[in-house]
Amino acid sequence: MFNIEWTGEYIAFIVFSAVIISGAVFMINFTKVVHMVVSLAAVFIGIAGMFVLLNAEFLAFVQVLVYAGAVSILMIFGIMMTKHKESETESKRGLHSLLVGIGAVALFGILFYAIRQTEFPQEQPLQAVEDNTLEIGKLLFTGYVVPFEIISVLLTVAFIGSIVLAKKEANE
Repeated sequence: MFNIEWTGEYIAFIVFSAVIISGAVFMINFTKVVHMVVSLAAVFIGIAGMFVLLNAEFLAFVQVLVYAGAVSILMIFGIMMTKHKESETESKRGLHSLLVGIGAVALFGILFYAIRQTEFPQEQPLQAVEDNTLEIGKLLFTGYVVPFEIISVLLTVAFIGSIVLAKKEANE
């Protein structure tokens, strides 16, 4: 039925897809917030792997650095800094889980049918540059210097503001 050539890229795609999907499902189903953050970090790393498969190494690096690193650490610090009770509540999800499962299978079926029936136009392949990170850097520091600097000032102001707010709460 399917003529699949089992190349390394295809196997890596399947592995990264499984990591992304399972991480997302675990993120939704876990009850402890720390476990949710670890699942979210797994999703971010799987997405970075997909960027590597697409020859977008810069985006993969930024994905790991910003999302898997900074956002996950920020979420863990937020969890550790807040006071919350450790309460385990048993939720009744019988009918709800069944309906969600039926909806997920129906959505998968609709998407599978739509993708199989769609005829995609054959376009000319894009001419990839030899070093896409170098080209992004050139474009960022020539054509987009002002927005780049405005973002850096905005992030610095946000960082200083968070320090001021944290210091106020510590003094009170």
